[in-house]
Amino acid sequence: MTGYARGIGFASGTAVVSGVAIFLNARGVRAAGDAVVYTTAKNLVAAAVLVAAVLAGARASRREGRALLPAGPKAVAGIVAIAVVGGSVPFVLFFEGLAAESSTHAAFLQKTLVVWVALLALPLLGERSGAVQAAAIVLLVAGQAVTDGGLAGFRFGTGELMILAATLLWSVEVIVARRLLSQVEPLALGAARMALGAVVLVLWDAVSGRWRDLAGMDGRAWWWTALTGAILACYVAGWFTALSLAPAVDVTAVLSVGALVTAALAAADTGALPSAAEAGGLAMLAAGAALVVA
Repeated sequence: MTGYARGIGFASGTAVVSGVAIFLNARGVRAAGDAVVYTTAKNLVAAAVLVAAVLAGARASRREGRALLPAGPKAVAGIVAIAVVGGSVPFVLFFEGLAAESSTHAAFLQKTLVVWVALLALPLLGERSGAVQAAAIVLLVAGQAVTDGGLAGFRFGTGELMILAATLLWSVEVIVARRLLSQVEPLALGAARMALGAVVLVLWDAVSGRWRDLAGMDGRAWWWTALTGAILACYVAGWFTALSLAPAVDVTAVLSVGALVTAALAAADTGALPSAAEAGGLAMLAAGAALVVA
């Protein structure tokens, strides 16, 4: 199996993990009560899981003469940038944006990630793009718009702008990570991203007056954060592994089909099948992801 095929395989598995995580996160947020507090706790759990995995594999890496993390100043700066623009600030922007406007179109704005990654990957990573790939991206964005009710009542308020800003930061993270992954192992980069990012989130909770809410989470809330945090650790590990093997645009496109998994779980949970429009949008997402790697 080629490296590209393995990368797409990891991206596909990560899309499934993403779809499950989105479905479970809705319940986890309700248990914690505050979305920012919940994501801080969840990210702390994910960081702990990834750091433990890295430490467990550190001995084997030393035997093989491989460094877990590069020591050069540029690489260190890149890792710090990943933690800031990927593992902390966007989470605050995203969830504060949801709280500010209660946007029903946050999913659509976040799913435009593939557009921004494509725009950045061409000049900065030298990834190739043609008419077929452009058509695939159009299918992905249009499919998400259809699934999101045709964007009825959409407007750009403060919350939407914050969610878009978070998405743009995540697109920058994809480009930086793709470059760093030629020097550092995916698991180690994921651990650094989540650990440093969790520190920033804890500081934000303290500054924003949420520290007591974080410290006072009950057993049920911590159970949910433990579950979803472990799932997040799997997502980050799979995502960075996929990025180390396949182009950024292709990996981001395949991750979009996580919406299919979320929709299937929601239908199984409620017994209500998606509407014809929603089913059409989901089919467009699947077609777009298939086309971009075909």
